[in-house]
This record gives sequence, C-alpha cells and structure tokens, in this order.
Amino acid sequence: MILQDIIKDSGASILHGTPLTPVSSITSDSRKACPGCLFVAIKGTGIDGHDFIGQALEKGAVAVVSADRKGLAICACNFYGNPSHKLRLVGITGTNGKTTTVTLLYNLFRRLGYECGLLSTIANYVGKKRLETVNTTSDPITTNSLLARMAEAGCEYCFMEVSSIGMEQDRVAGLKFEAGIFSNLTHDHLDYHKTFAEYLRCKKLFFDSLPAEAHAIINIDDKNGLVMVQNCRASLVTYSCKKVADHSCRILEESFEGMLLKIDGTEVWTRLIGAHNASNILAAYATAMALGASKDETLKAISTLQSATGRLENHRGPRDISVIIDYAHTPDAMENVLNTLRDIAPDRQLVCLFGCGGDRDRSKRPEMAQVAEKFADRIVVTSDNSRSERTEDIMEDIRKGLSAKGQAKSLFIADRREAIRTAILTAPHGATILLAGKGHETYQILGNEKLHFDEREVIDEIFKQIQE
Repeated sequence: MILQDIIKDSGASILHGTPLTPVSSITSDSRKACPGCLFVAIKGTGIDGHDFIGQALEKGAVAVVSADRKGLAICACNFYGNPSHKLRLVGITGTNGKTTTVTLLYNLFRRLGYECGLLSTIANYVGKKRLETVNTTSDPITTNSLLARMAEAGCEYCFMEVSSIGMEQDRVAGLKFEAGIFSNLTHDHLDYHKTFAEYLRCKKLFFDSLPAEAHAIINIDDKNGLVMVQNCRASLVTYSCKKVADHSCRILEESFEGMLLKIDGTEVWTRLIGAHNASNILAAYATAMALGASKDETLKAISTLQSATGRLENHRGPRDISVIIDYAHTPDAMENVLNTLRDIAPDRQLVCLFGCGGDRDRSKRPEMAQVAEKFADRIVVTSDNSRSERTEDIMEDIRKGLSAKGQAKSLFIADRREAIRTAILTAPHGATILLAGKGHETYQILGNEKLHFDEREVIDEIFKQIQE
C-alpha cells in the first residue's frame, strides 16, 4: 500500500518519504520498526514518538508521519483495509460486566452457527484461535490487525470491550460499530480520569460516535444509562431487571448451580449466578434480538453458556467449603458478588479475601473495606498487584475504611498465598470463601516483577493438604 492511501483522512503530515512511497507494515513503536515500515510519530501521555524518529529510520522505516492519536487510528484502519466494515462489530462499555457480556455474546453467536471474533480483557479470539491480550482495549494497530484476521478467517461478528481510557485515547476511532452496549457506571479508574464526571464523559464518547444505523443497547437500571444516549444518533434499545423496558428479566430461583430466569416472559435456566449476571445475560439477549437472532434459538443457547474465566468460579473442597474466584476489584463489583453469595447461602459463614492494586485509584480502598465489612463474617486483607507501592501501605489504606468492629473480624496477611491458605484452613465446615480481585489473572505484579500466581493452583494444593 502506498503512503497517501494510508494517511487519507487522518490529518497526518509526512515527515519522511513521499505520498507514493510503498509501505509494508505500520507501527507507532520505534522498537518494532522494520525495513519497509511506516512509523507514525505521536505524542503519548509520557513519551513523544517524535524523539524516536531516528531510531525508526535506522531500523529501516521507509516513511514517517506525524499524527495525533485519532490520526494513528485512522491510519491503522486504512492500512488494514477498514476491516470493521467487513464485520458486524459490537462494543460494550461500562465499569463492570464487560468481559462476561462479550464472552457470552461470542459463545452465544458461535452456538447460533456464526464464526466470531472476541476482543476482551481475558483473551482475544480469531474464530477458535486464542490470542493473549494486554489491555482491555488494545492500541488501534493491534485492534485493526486482529479485525483484519477475523474478516479473512470468515468471521461475521466481533464482540469487543471498549474502555473509557480507550475512548479518551481514540483507540477505536475509525471503527464502524453495528451496536454499542452500556452495562453500568460505578467507581473505577479515577486515578486516570481524576473525576467521576470525566469518567462518565469518556464512556459517553462511545455512544456519541455510533452511526444512525447502529443500535444503542442500554441498561436503564443504572441511573447513568439514559445519560449515555443523550444526543446519540443510534436507535435505542433498553433492558432492565427492575423496570419496564424493551427487554426484561427476573430471577425465579437461584443456587450455586445456576439460576432460573424469566426473560421476556419465557423461562430459561442458566449456569451463571447472581443478579449482576442476570443483567449481563439480558444484555447479551437484547443484543442478539437487535441483531436479528431468533428468540427461541437464543434462549436455548443461553441455557448452555458458562461465565468467563475467573467470574464467580466455584471450587468445592473438603469440609463442604466453596472457594469462589472472582475478578471483582471495584466496590460495586465486590458488593454484587458478596450479595449474591450471601443470598444463595445465608447460613454459611462468608469470608472475603481481597487486596487493592498499587499505582491505581487509592480512594476506592477504604470503600472496598466498607463493602467487605458490611457483607462478610470474616475478612482477610492481602496483596493484589502492588506494583511500585508497598503492600503494607495499601493494606493500611484499606484498614482506614474499617470500623473497630470490622477490624476485629479482619486478618492482614501481605503474602497472598499464605492469606488464602489461612482463609481456607481456618474456615468452618460449609464456609463460602471469596477470593476477590485476581479472577482470570495467573500472575502477581510485585515491584517490577511479574510473578506466576494462579489461585486455582493454590486452592488445589491446600485442598490436597487437607485431605492427606
């Protein structure tokens, strides 16, 4: 492809090369520059790509352009042939439920007979092929390259998570979405956005950008749901588990094995549990209806679906203990999970083990503690991904959210492996233990090290020791 076709409508200016220079690849990372590539120099949050033009040229870049973030995204779309126009692309934004909902949609539409792609926090999929992921919303070059692979592989649909940071940084600029879903908006990412109002604004940008022919599928149980679609051109579809809406859902029965739901008047069994998952299932169902799927076939497929990895993942052990792994890392998400576990097993002792990430929003740490104190009989405070912060300092921030009564029922154990061991070994018969915060992650980031840490392996080791 020649340079002028790549930079069309991007606002990029040529710094090296000519409009007719042929280009074989594109990058905005000088470390990935190679012979024949186009290097797009952008000014990032901490690094200015213009400082690395020389390095890119030394590595063989045949062209260099200067662009802003949106310009980079448009260049990426052009280079890969605008692959989002060749797929039915569905995005979801919100604080909680994004990963579960896109995973449900990916598996649902595969069961309906379609080839699909998935771009999520846990993993990316091109058809059946799994690819690892780094960010909730990848950089535009990675995203477009994956969309192009999906189109080439015959995928008809792609379901992707769209983060507030991804929107603010124009990572999805130039993509054509057929539907956008809003799940909810609660406390998160204020270390980046600084204020809740700014966080909301960045979420709303997604719906502001939807074309008139798209569908805006909105959870009106969240007070910010209809705010998202103010001045939105897309057609509105509402869903609710509490109010009158285009699509509604009610929980009829619930246990650790699953829920019996009534969706738009029809009963359906699902293996997922929790009111928040009823909402996630309803979001997937409402999306399928908007995209023209059969109601009967959709509900039949929903009954076979499982949740995403690390979302209310139940491990049954000796002494009738249930250890639940969940990614909940916000006050609202942890309250949803604890509330669900309390409702399902009100007579069981409920233990909540959690930590908070370092170099992230500190204001939610005492809030997480207050949620744990409200719902759990016992609390174990430990490490999460402490990064450059001292785990002990993070734990102290959490401690500040506990009352004297809350502190009396809490243990503070910095080593997460030892904390899990203590929680399980000291739990009474029939206890429910929530391990919150890690979910699908199989590592811990402590200091500058990314260490292998899989809670499933830790649980298995402890269960074996109990049985021996």
